[in-house]
Amino acid sequence: MTTLPASVDLREVGLRDGLQLEAPIPLETKLEILDAVAATGVRRVEVTSFVSPKAVPALADAEQVVAELKRWPDLHFSALVAGHGGARRAVAAGMANLEYVISASDGHSLANARRTTREAVDAVGDIAELAHGAGGQLEVIIAVAWDCPFDGRTPLQRTVDIARRAVAQGADQLCFGDTIGTTVPGRVTELLDAVRAAVPGVPVGVHFHNTRGSGIACVLAAIQAGVIQIDASAGGLGGCPFAPGASGNIATEEVVYLLEESGVATGLDLSKVLDTAAIVERAVGHELSSNLYRAGGPNRPRGRD
Repeated sequence: MTTLPASVDLREVGLRDGLQLEAPIPLETKLEILDAVAATGVRRVEVTSFVSPKAVPALADAEQVVAELKRWPDLHFSALVAGHGGARRAVAAGMANLEYVISASDGHSLANARRTTREAVDAVGDIAELAHGAGGQLEVIIAVAWDCPFDGRTPLQRTVDIARRAVAQGADQLCFGDTIGTTVPGRVTELLDAVRAAVPGVPVGVHFHNTRGSGIACVLAAIQAGVIQIDASAGGLGGCPFAPGASGNIATEEVVYLLEESGVATGLDLSKVLDTAAIVERAVGHELSSNLYRAGGPNRPRGRD
């Protein structure tokens, strides 16, 4: 049997990826969600993104959100940026830990950032300099790492080469996104093995969407391959506005349930995560996709192991 890690490090991404497709909600509601997220015991939170307010109006209040983060001094916050301009905005607002997203395919890169993948990769050095100069770190997130809605299957070597170039220019860690939820466990393991051979010692995370129901299986494959940094969103909320057909993230509560029941510590209180999902559902005004949330939580009869 494959040995599982003793623990993993979950990042809650609901406040960024979860909300980016939704109608804008008030700042006070976002802070209520964040307070609930903090109560779960999570250690890392992707809190917003500094992108065009016209393109993603739900996150137009990024500066105001960051200004409130001193309320939760024990949490490690980060924010997504799509280019140098967003990175400058983030640092000016007081957010030093940046996630710079690069699309592994030209089709998605042009739709998402209006530049080719090569042009996006070439900007890593400048964005790393901004993050490091502010005392933070740069994580490069490689979107459509497995498949693209415009260009089809992403060649494995293309994703690996982007990762290698990003690290060479100053990226402190990497994260690989299954933006449209098409990958499966075997492909996850294949890419992760190739990446770690190319950039040994660099921390690696994964970001799965559950569009085709394989997201949780891919989590298990990733941690069996040695990855312990996992992104998830309370209630399974989320999706990419520049990827037609993309649906929600893997649900935080489902990841916690899977791993804790398998003997892998997450540090999160499942009941508190479900409470957070309820707040999120009220905030967005529609049903969430999480199977565990819709089922009312885990069903464990009293008096049985």
